[in-house]
Amino acid sequence: MSPNAVKVLYRLNKAGFDAYLVGGGVRDILLGLKPKDFDIATNATPDEIKALFRNCRLIGRRFRLAHIVFGREIIEVATFRGHHASATEKDKNCKKTSKQSEDGMLLRDNIYGSIDEDAERRDFTINSLYYSARSFKVYDFANGVQDVQDKVIRLIGDPETRYREDPVRMLRAIRFATKLDMKICDETKAPIQALAPLMANIPAARMFEEFLKMFISGKATANFEQLRHYNLFGYFFPAVEQALNNKSNEYLAAFINLAMANTDKRINNEQRVTPAFLFAAMLWYPLQGHIRQINASRQLAPQDAFFAALSEVMPEQQRSIAIPKRFQGVMKDIWILQEKLVRREGQRAFKTFENPKFRAAYDFLLLRAEIENDEKLTELAKWWTDFQDVSDDARIQMVKAVRSTGTKRRSPRKRRKPTNTSTGTNKNTNSSSE
Repeated sequence: MSPNAVKVLYRLNKAGFDAYLVGGGVRDILLGLKPKDFDIATNATPDEIKALFRNCRLIGRRFRLAHIVFGREIIEVATFRGHHASATEKDKNCKKTSKQSEDGMLLRDNIYGSIDEDAERRDFTINSLYYSARSFKVYDFANGVQDVQDKVIRLIGDPETRYREDPVRMLRAIRFATKLDMKICDETKAPIQALAPLMANIPAARMFEEFLKMFISGKATANFEQLRHYNLFGYFFPAVEQALNNKSNEYLAAFINLAMANTDKRINNEQRVTPAFLFAAMLWYPLQGHIRQINASRQLAPQDAFFAALSEVMPEQQRSIAIPKRFQGVMKDIWILQEKLVRREGQRAFKTFENPKFRAAYDFLLLRAEIENDEKLTELAKWWTDFQDVSDDARIQMVKAVRSTGTKRRSPRKRRKPTNTSTGTNKNTNSSSE
């Protein structure tokens, strides 16, 4: 267990409060895994928690949470949640603000209760486990230990009602199943496809967070397959889903799968990845489709066509996932560099090689060459692979070889001097009459 989580548990207990390590931390320890997060549930209110910890900050509108900050580690502490129907019976010091949408989605949920009520409010049985640092026992309120042993994902309560309260639970069911190598029980998975349209109500900012959990966790390929099976992928990437269904691009599905497999491999090897690379891969062929449509309707320079298509693709995508600007910039760099990687004459190759995003663009080119099986792309990818492995002198020779085998440059045309339209003579030429 995290030493900082233990500190929080002991301090809350010492102050007279009940406190438990809860959810994924307990579940992962029972599975023999190393927990990534240590969440704590307590009967102390957020204000009481803040009074105990100087390194505490309160966050959240939908449900108030306390974050205890220890450098880079954050221990999340939540007050026991209660039921809406009995909110008026709670202690007067508790906030009883609750609000639901017409679809049953919880918009605000600041209703506090007992540990038994909190356990019933948890989403899945495997997350309804509470470890006490006071008694050194795990308290199981929903047969979660048995489901952990049986490797079953099971919702607590009526599945349809629970999904309506928070549609993201459909994503969580899939993510836990792929992450923990478990199966979703029949009752839990039965309503997912029918209730998938509820995902349209999830804010784009929250969808970005869910994208990171689904695709930047080492299980992107498995999650992609499950999301498509349950008709949920389109709420992340509508244009991509449409293109996949219409089969409008022969390379799209294979390219996405290869990019995700590459990302999974890097994450599982503890190598650095950027979400921008996967965003760029998802939207590359839809972007190319927009460029072709623009060129068919109006003749534009390649650069102008690219930016015109970009101005159509990105705003549409932003309505589904709020991609931060720092990742949008990297995506654009990767795409622009695909054209620059083709132009290797003179100093262009060296300038491209020195670009901070060269490596990401090069990896992107390798994926394209593998999927499209195009001779020119394959040759280009090999050229850049060799370019990185040789000395500076050899690079100069490689660039010279490209220029000598390329098309011969036309000599610039001499600029004609302006003529006097009235006389047809050159303005700068002295005439005999003058």
